Amino acid sequence: MTIPAVELAWRFSRSSGPGGQNVNTTDSRVELVFDLAASQALPPALQARALRRLEGKLVDSCVVIAASEHRSQWQNRVAAQRRLVELLQEAIKPPPPPRRATRPTRGSVQRRLAAKKQRGVIKGQRGSRPLPED
Repeated sequence: MTIPAVELAWRFSRSSGPGGQNVNTTDSRVELVFDLAASQALPPALQARALRRLEGKLVDSCVVIAASEHRSQWQNRVAAQRRLVELLQEAIKPPPPPRRATRPTRGSVQRRLAAKKQRGVIKGQRGSRPLPED
C-alpha cells in the first residue's frame, strides 16, 4: 500500500517542550491530515474496514496525527508518517478467526468439583467449634 503525497496535508506550528529559544522561532510541531474517505490509495473494501475501525478517531472522515516529540520539523514529519502507516496497517488487518467453542475436559471438571467440595468442608468446620465460656 502506497499513499500518494498529494493525499497528505501538512500543517506546522510552534511546539512546546524542550528546545530552548529554538522553540520560540521554529515551527517544529507537525500535523499530518489524511482524508481516508476520499483516498484512492486503498481498495474500497479495505477503506470501508478502516473507516469502521477508526470512526472514533476520525475528524470529518480525516485521520489527524500530531507529532511534536522531536526538536526538528523533519524528524516530526517522519514520526507522523510512521504513526499514520502503523495506524492504517492496524485498521485494515483482517478480523481474527471466530472462536471455536470447546468443552472442559472431564478431568478439569472433576478437579474443579473436588476443590469446591474441599472448600465447603473447610468452611463447614468453622462453625462447629464451641464458644469459650467466661
